[in-house]
Amino acid sequence: MLKKHIPLHWKIILGMVLGVAFGLLAIVLNWDQFTSHWIKPFGTIFINLLKLIAVPLVFASLIKGVASLSDISRLSRIGSRTIALYLVSTVLAVTTGLLIVNTIQPGTYFSEEKRIEFKEKYASKTEAKMEAAAQVKDQGPLQFLVDIVPQNIMDASTSNKNMLQVIFFALLFGIAMIMLPDEKTLYVKGFFDGINEIILQIVDLIMKMAPYGVFALLASLMVDFSDGDVYNLVELFSALGLYSMAVILGLFIMILVVYPMVLKLFTKMSYLKFFKGIMPAQLLAFSTSSSAATLPVTMERCEDHLGISKEVSSFVLPLGATINMDGTSLYQAVAAVFIAQAFGVDLDLSQQLTIVLTATLASIGAAAVPGAGLVMLVIVLGSVGMDPEGVALIFAVDRILDMLRTVVNVTGDATVATVIASTEGQLRSNPKTE
Repeated sequence: MLKKHIPLHWKIILGMVLGVAFGLLAIVLNWDQFTSHWIKPFGTIFINLLKLIAVPLVFASLIKGVASLSDISRLSRIGSRTIALYLVSTVLAVTTGLLIVNTIQPGTYFSEEKRIEFKEKYASKTEAKMEAAAQVKDQGPLQFLVDIVPQNIMDASTSNKNMLQVIFFALLFGIAMIMLPDEKTLYVKGFFDGINEIILQIVDLIMKMAPYGVFALLASLMVDFSDGDVYNLVELFSALGLYSMAVILGLFIMILVVYPMVLKLFTKMSYLKFFKGIMPAQLLAFSTSSSAATLPVTMERCEDHLGISKEVSSFVLPLGATINMDGTSLYQAVAAVFIAQAFGVDLDLSQQLTIVLTATLASIGAAAVPGAGLVMLVIVLGSVGMDPEGVALIFAVDRILDMLRTVVNVTGDATVATVIASTEGQLRSNPKTE
């Protein structure tokens, strides 16, 4: 009976703490194989379950939200405000990252020996990221517009990487429904209303597994990260500690300073209420390192616990999970300057402004999946004439930092959704509580 009264975020936190503890124990007792074979699969299943419903949830909820609008002009207003806010928040994130990395200058403390060691150790992974970045760069500046329009909606629906294509088709579908008489779309609206409710119920069922899923994810991550030796963790963080701290400081400033200021300026919602409402989504973002996998939970928390209308959340949040990457953009700015400092290269003001522009545009094309930020970082490095092989210096701690920056990505999406809902009069003051 007591278990039912424990809030979800506390259950998830408990799962995370126990996962880290078990992971450390597994390293010490050499339970690497046991963890990989018997613990890790449950974490993979949990992520797969979240990804499983991401596309149908976005499709059904977006059609439902757009079809509920009385005219297309309102959709245009919401859309333009959303994109403008996402661009502004990304520029703020990149600027914050540059201010921190130029103040702390973590690259100047990075030894020549470690630089050579990391370049050799991660040479193969670096080459793979460079090849992926070259493919993106060769496609041309307007390729992202081409990629928005799918050739086949069935093909687009087979991968969460194509979420922007799904959003495009759902918007087209919803707009067409608005333009037709109500009597011709009555049954279609009812169908998507029902589908949306069913998927939200599936989200509730999946979330019952969340504490166990995050336990498995963190336990297996600790084992994989250490390569079977707990001293590897200490060595990596001692070499890259200042760089990691610079990134983490920037991410915390976004969550604890920038977003609260935005909420205070544009809404009447207290940040404590916002933080409490969105926390389970933040914890899942940390565990999965994927905005797309966290999207179903982000939408459920924003609608049921922050009071954001389905009309706003179903449009703003899927779009944010695809084009708004504040945490990733901040990390790219810090990483690019850190690598330049490590190689003894001074980046002037114009080059750092180029980083702001490139990181902002790159965030639009970054897939909402783990590791996509590194591919974009190679492009950012290339924009200021840096050797892309420099990404090898930060590979060691990227997985941990990826988890943290995904938290910022999700929090930024929820912040913008709250602002849009408030300005549109679509923010309920008494949402249900946990």
